[in-house]
Amino acid sequence: MMDIRTLQLFQHLADSLHFAKTAEAMHVSPPTLSRAIQRLEEDCGAALFVRDNRSVKLTAAGAKLLAFSAQTLEDWQRLKSELKQDSQLLKGELSLFCSVTASYSHLPALLERFRQAYPQVEIRLTTGDPALATSKVINQEADLAIAAGTPDFPTELSFHQLDVLPFVLICPAGYRLSQWQQLDWRTVPMVLPESGPSKRIVHHWLTEHGIRPKVYASVTGHEAIVSMVALGCGVGIVPKAVVEHSIVANRITMLPLEGIESFKLGLCCLKGRSNEPLVRALLDQV
Repeated sequence: MMDIRTLQLFQHLADSLHFAKTAEAMHVSPPTLSRAIQRLEEDCGAALFVRDNRSVKLTAAGAKLLAFSAQTLEDWQRLKSELKQDSQLLKGELSLFCSVTASYSHLPALLERFRQAYPQVEIRLTTGDPALATSKVINQEADLAIAAGTPDFPTELSFHQLDVLPFVLICPAGYRLSQWQQLDWRTVPMVLPESGPSKRIVHHWLTEHGIRPKVYASVTGHEAIVSMVALGCGVGIVPKAVVEHSIVANRITMLPLEGIESFKLGLCCLKGRSNEPLVRALLDQV
């Protein structure tokens, strides 16, 4: 019965046209090789070689089988390679921290690519205040985090940029403003970020424009600022993407701001862990 080993013997013999050389190269005895070729000819119902005391030649039937054999053995090698790769697929668990907004604005595309490449790796996702992202990784409460790149970004972390997000001024839709200069900062309350990179960026912009806001509240997280503005508590400054992915976006007006630093969003991990197989696999999707 035809099998891969028999086809390998046949292919080598069709190339060498010498029973003794093929037997030696394929590590079989000459009688074993002869019996294998004889069984193959019986299976095919045709002579594959013309043999005499001095030469071996391939028959027309042998030439047809050679083409089939070459393709079959090539397909077999490809299949073995794919099966080997499948057996070596990464397995395990990765913990990832990000904000609620990032979990549906940037994470889905990243994880879709990752899951297609490494279906056996489990992702444990935790969402929370983006200001905590770097500390979560440094304290090894998460393997990786989606965080903001800042001038004082922790030196022990590596940063792999995903996107650059512009900031906008947001106000309740009922304010009916077309530009931020129309605001009376002396009377309009403002919701400020309590911590994190946004706090530095927002305070720097306000200072540069000589604005001393009437603070309504300082809150944790961009989503909280958006919610409070939608409720009419005042105005705020947040990354544009946060508003675009908010369920209350229709209750908010976004106004562009000139000269404000953008929010650099990226994936971070401890530098010492960046070449760990699971960590590197996710970083390579950026």
